Amino acid sequence: MKRHTKHRWSALCKFSLLLAAPLVLANAMDAGQAQRRPNIIYINADDLGWMDLSFQGSTYYETPNIDRLASDGIAFTDAYAPAANCAPSRACVISGLYPQRHGVYTVATSARGQAKDRKLIPTTNTTILDDSFVTMAEALKAGGYTTIHLGKWHLGKDPLTQGFDINFGGSHQGGPYRGGNYLSPYDYPNLEQAEPGEHLTDRLGDEAIAFIKAHTSASSASGKDQPFFMHFAAFAVHTPLVAKPELIERYKQKDGNDAHYNATYAAMIHSLDENVGRILQTLDELGLNENTLVLFTSDNGGVYKLTRQWPLRAGKGAYFEGGIRVPLFVKWTGHIQPGQISHVPVTGLDYYPTFLEAAGVAVPAGLELDGNSLLPLLTDAGTIEARPLFWHFPIYLQAGNAETHDLLFRTRPGSVIRLGDWKLHQYFEDGGLELYHLSDDIGEKKNLAAQYPEKVQELLALLKDWRVATDAPVPSELNPKYQP
Repeated sequence: MKRHTKHRWSALCKFSLLLAAPLVLANAMDAGQAQRRPNIIYINADDLGWMDLSFQGSTYYETPNIDRLASDGIAFTDAYAPAANCAPSRACVISGLYPQRHGVYTVATSARGQAKDRKLIPTTNTTILDDSFVTMAEALKAGGYTTIHLGKWHLGKDPLTQGFDINFGGSHQGGPYRGGNYLSPYDYPNLEQAEPGEHLTDRLGDEAIAFIKAHTSASSASGKDQPFFMHFAAFAVHTPLVAKPELIERYKQKDGNDAHYNATYAAMIHSLDENVGRILQTLDELGLNENTLVLFTSDNGGVYKLTRQWPLRAGKGAYFEGGIRVPLFVKWTGHIQPGQISHVPVTGLDYYPTFLEAAGVAVPAGLELDGNSLLPLLTDAGTIEARPLFWHFPIYLQAGNAETHDLLFRTRPGSVIRLGDWKLHQYFEDGGLELYHLSDDIGEKKNLAAQYPEKVQELLALLKDWRVATDAPVPSELNPKYQP
């Protein structure tokens, strides 16, 4: 098993590393490709579930533009977020590292819920991604890319300190709570207040399109290769539920079902889809399709009380499939054959090395990323070696539901491994083990641990070895306030 080491960088080391990065291009890129490196647009929806798209079969939600990304490129059926809620998932993707390497496990404190219900003292949580980590934006910027962030950041005060040249809306804020919700007037970094009624998702779309047009015009005028990396991190569809009235009315006229039924939530998805479509149309109009890689995904599963991910179990905050399996579509005209479906299990940790390889930018010296480049899969040039996927969450998340273990917590401290079709959950409070075979039981309803003890031991050994290799903390101290 490949071992990983934790890398934290002094300011001087990091600066020197980034200066050196443009000097080396990935060996896979020939000279012609290096001269015309692709633009990269990473679209990261917030709390959009695996089943919250018409592409996935929803008859209530309407997402024709996001569906187009799937039909024009490749759709991954078994794509996973690196964590089950916002901040740790984003920290993992942006840094390319497991949560135990950067310390972001959740939002705010790791001691969520009431003290009397927590048997263990959870691992202390870090709420920001330290500037010492080399982000994907910093690596691409050092490789000659102009970098822009739009929308939710949630990893620190300002994405400008973490590799982005331009920031619209990004701060440590995790949702549009204090900025006037989704409707203007609102107050976000570099997003001036507008007339009442402007929707935040539309505004972010406006800024994205304006940047693409201006950057393309400037690049054409200069005659230089000036690719861009765009992190379009829409706040949608995170709560509070606020949508345009006319769209809410549209969905009130539709028949929902037990899984999908909230008209305001559907209207928020609709606005997100419209702005994805506007970005794609801009690429069409400017002739940028063949030179732009577009990746669309979500940071974690859908919120259970708002939308069900059936046949997946549970939702955001849980490490059942409904909390971590997410939509993933990648489009790159002329490089990715349209209409492909991949069943290879992949993770958000794979985006960083994928973007670097597509850009012809070497991984910064001394940095060992935890994911694998998906470029061989995307371009049909090969595959990636079968590997286990891991999750580690030594923390508590309150507010369970009917599909989690109890109504108190969505997550209790533990780890998860998926290898092939097998998935093992291990819980630290009581040593509980749950084994599921996903191709037969995608809803994780039947625990097979007692029937397949050898498989349990095989996966458990891999999980324990991985925790040792990555210095993953396992909480064991009993909580004196616990009331069993």
